[in-house]
Amino acid sequence: MRSRTPDRLCAEAVETARAAAVDAAGADAVGEYVGAEADGDRVVTHFFECREAAYRGWRWAVTVTRASRSRLVTLDETVLLPGPDAVLAPQWVPWSERLRPGDMGPGDLLPTAADDLRLEPGWSGEDEPAPNSVLAEDGSAAAFVPGEDVEVSERAGAPQADAAAGPSGEVVRPGPSRGAITAVAQELGLTRPRVLSRLGLHLGAERWEKAYGAHTPMAQAAPASCTTCGFLIPLGGSLGQAFGVCGNEFGPADGRVVSLGFGCGGHSEAAVMPTPPQPAEPILDELAVEPMPLHPDRAGGSVEAGGPTEELGHS
Repeated sequence: MRSRTPDRLCAEAVETARAAAVDAAGADAVGEYVGAEADGDRVVTHFFECREAAYRGWRWAVTVTRASRSRLVTLDETVLLPGPDAVLAPQWVPWSERLRPGDMGPGDLLPTAADDLRLEPGWSGEDEPAPNSVLAEDGSAAAFVPGEDVEVSERAGAPQADAAAGPSGEVVRPGPSRGAITAVAQELGLTRPRVLSRLGLHLGAERWEKAYGAHTPMAQAAPASCTTCGFLIPLGGSLGQAFGVCGNEFGPADGRVVSLGFGCGGHSEAAVMPTPPQPAEPILDELAVEPMPLHPDRAGGSVEAGGPTEELGHS
């Protein structure tokens, strides 16, 4: 049981504890004596201020002890512990709780939980046999075309399995194999293990609407919305009714999902620059002759010039 009264000999060994602290950290790092606490029978911890600037409020803790019926106090350990006013690091938070959008960098991997509410199971085809697999029901590799009662292999001239007669005498053709359905699903992009659930779609729409929506200051000052912008790249699916991708390299949302109500000064029709006017082509009259006097000061046939006015015809 821990004793509340410090051992007298251990409590009086202040200089022994200081010497141990100085030996561990140096004389400049050990400050004034703070006090002592009893850790047990004949076990006392002495505290000294820490003068290190990086450990403000921390204390050097030197624990001393002695054996039963012995007057020799010996050193147990020397550590640096935070005091009541110590500057401590924030409480540790799991990475899944402290992760924020934009924290990921090149090469970072972000695992998702198996029960993530933003995702729901999708058709991956992992439990279906691959095309041309011997595990297919009829063993054929024919691709099934929805809406038609024949297979691609029949239209291409490939041999098809024999038709069987039904209970009423009608002809029953073999249906598509699982492998064929898998091939069609792969072409349509339906091979993902999980897809976004309705909750995941709503959460994404709220984030995009908050960042690049109609109520942002940029959209409020824009001359027009993204609905009429030529730089808008439409999205497929249900989200395409409210969002698109900006394709204006000079816009503030280039390459980002924007609401159709968003807008900016880079709208394609906001400030259309007029086409500069083209000057008319010069007209040259090559049939008329225009006289040009070589000496304008002699016009009128001056006698002093020694003859009539000289003229030069141009064609």
